[in-house]
Amino acid sequence: MNSQKLSTIIVGIVGVISIFFLIRIIGVGDEAIKAGESGGTVDTFMYIAYLILAVTLLFVLFFTLKNVLSNGATLKSTLTSLGAFLLLALICYFVFANGVETPLRDGEVLSAGGSKMVGTGLYMFYFLVLIAVGAMLLSGVKKMIKK
Repeated sequence: MNSQKLSTIIVGIVGVISIFFLIRIIGVGDEAIKAGESGGTVDTFMYIAYLILAVTLLFVLFFTLKNVLSNGATLKSTLTSLGAFLLLALICYFVFANGVETPLRDGEVLSAGGSKMVGTGLYMFYFLVLIAVGAMLLSGVKKMIKK
């Protein structure tokens, strides 16, 4: 049995189990869940979901690292991309983002550091969108020139 068949079987089993859990959660009802009278059903299923998420992340991390470390060119490319991403994050944090204490709707106050991190995330998003759009345009122009 090859790994494709095995993974398909595992995905099918997890899907069936998930449908069972969904039916159980829906059967409890919204009002019982809000009132905390679900008898621990939702809490139990949340922990199971967290466990499945953790196992999935571990598998993804393991196989990604296995693939990256097995090939020197892939490792170099991965580290270059990671370095470029970190450089962009540092530039966004130290150059573009500014931190200002901000009152929130619930009466809490967002610290200056938190505000600066939010700004960094937004600027990184904008720059990454520009880079992606630029790469697509450049690729399209290259294809048009070749034809």
